[in-house]
Amino acid sequence: MYREEEYLMISGLQHFRFCRRQWALIHVEQQWAENGRTTDGMLFHRNAHDTSKKEKRGDVITLRGLQVTSSELGVSGICDVVEFHREENGITLSRYPGKWLPVPIEYKTGAPKEHLADELQLCCQAMCLEEMLLCHIPMGYLFYGKTKRRVEVVFTDELREEVRKSVEEMHHYMHEGYTPKPKRTKACDACSLIELCIPALPVEKPVNQYIDEVLGNDAKTS
Repeated sequence: MYREEEYLMISGLQHFRFCRRQWALIHVEQQWAENGRTTDGMLFHRNAHDTSKKEKRGDVITLRGLQVTSSELGVSGICDVVEFHREENGITLSRYPGKWLPVPIEYKTGAPKEHLADELQLCCQAMCLEEMLLCHIPMGYLFYGKTKRRVEVVFTDELREEVRKSVEEMHHYMHEGYTPKPKRTKACDACSLIELCIPALPVEKPVNQYIDEVLGNDAKTS
């Protein structure tokens, strides 16, 4: 079990899967930069995180901006939306009669991706809810702003194990204060941290040598 001061952000799991160096720059080195994509994402999530918007329609209760934690995984964060569907095998809620099954829903501005970054983040939210509410959550949804559609995500044993392995690796990097070396990919151009990351930096050169060479070139051209 992790102590509360050791908890990592659930949203970081998406960064970690997309790029371990990006995650470390943000969460280990506390660096950040905005671009159009990050601003769009912040605005897109504003409505989803509005905790004042609670509603019940038929057999579905909708809560927004629900805070969740897991001492087993050592993570904490906020679920965009959690729907509680009336279900015989669900849990009891103090203000509502019957039993209810939690269904987490994560909002994303773009479209479905080839990698599993979004699915891992959603599954981690479900695992937190399971620990907090003592229940089993079989599936959830990713809602993509570009397609305006929900994509069902089944929380398989394989996906859960991938969450555990990734979070364990994140804790290791955090404990060691380790930032992976840059590795240039086609995704780098869309990253808001490209100027901080310097993905074109040759890994075989020390950072000091690279800076000296850049300063030297600047001096020659001035």
